[in-house]
Amino acid sequence: MSLCGACTVHVEGTAVRSCSTPVSQVVGKNITTIEGLGANGLHILQQAWIAEEVPQCGYCQTGQIMTAAALLAKTPNPSDEQITSAMNGNLCRCGTYERIRRAIRRAANGGAVAGGGSL
Repeated sequence: MSLCGACTVHVEGTAVRSCSTPVSQVVGKNITTIEGLGANGLHILQQAWIAEEVPQCGYCQTGQIMTAAALLAKTPNPSDEQITSAMNGNLCRCGTYERIRRAIRRAANGGAVAGGGSL
């Protein structure tokens, strides 16, 4: 029903919900899952997620990261409003939304944090 975003994958670079996307619509298209996102080591968002200690239960993390990756691919330095808009359909049962936002900002900053630190 596409209610939570946990199943988000990229189809041709666009974040889509795999639970409601018919296979017939993606035949021959480039599909990236969370495993493919960090195919050459941890993706900068995965590193930021760890650094910001985002996960709690883990239910939503795949969808959150995949949605954030699609956002950063199109908008490398998003505003808070752009982050909120892009992430709006991804539910976090544990309420780690501010940590998610910090991790996205950290990744957009190339891993740097306020005060000059880095991953």
